[in-house]
Amino acid sequence: MSVFVALDFSTWTETEQFLKRNDLAGVPVKLGMELFYREGPAIIEKLQADNHSIFLDLKLHDIPNTVHQAMKNIASLNVDVVTIHAMGGKEMIYQAKQGLAGSSTKLMAVTILTSMDNTVLEQELGLPGNVEANVIRFASLAKEAGADGVVSSVHEVPMIKAHCGEDFLSITPGIRLSDSSQDDQKRVATPEEAKQQGSDFLVVGRSITKAENPRKAYEQVMKEWQHGK
Repeated sequence: MSVFVALDFSTWTETEQFLKRNDLAGVPVKLGMELFYREGPAIIEKLQADNHSIFLDLKLHDIPNTVHQAMKNIASLNVDVVTIHAMGGKEMIYQAKQGLAGSSTKLMAVTILTSMDNTVLEQELGLPGNVEANVIRFASLAKEAGADGVVSSVHEVPMIKAHCGEDFLSITPGIRLSDSSQDDQKRVATPEEAKQQGSDFLVVGRSITKAENPRKAYEQVMKEWQHGK
């Protein structure tokens, strides 16, 4: 089990200052599009040099061959986890996994973003069924195509495990300490609730990065994740 701290910063300078200032060397981190697209693969090497496990959250979604070739390049970076969008379909997910062949990088498929709710799915995307039904649909598709697990809200984890098996991994963002703001996330939970629901990995961003004392907030997340409040 790991807790990934979301490094939602614009530059490596900001990122490095945050990690050093708050004594967070070596903690698992999530690296998203904003930072990776600016700094490139070099930032992976810098983080790995400081013993950070890395969740590379790129959410790739393209034609199968393009994703396959991209994953071949990502495999050489030796990150721990990388993401794609399950909405890309079964063949795309399969080709993504094939692109990672020979590496230890785990492939996780994003089901429904935690910023979405039933209204968005029905009125904007035109998807039949509610959030839960679509999460199960995409999780099942991802497993059939060879993904190691999915990214979903805490609240869908028990259903995913029931449909896809306990060994099908679940990474859950939208984690907030009880005294933190929900911001733009609509399906959130505390670390304790995530553990109770069966999450394998957590992603925590603003509850740590925007805290008055980020190191203390990180330790509180770990405490709640491992032992409850």
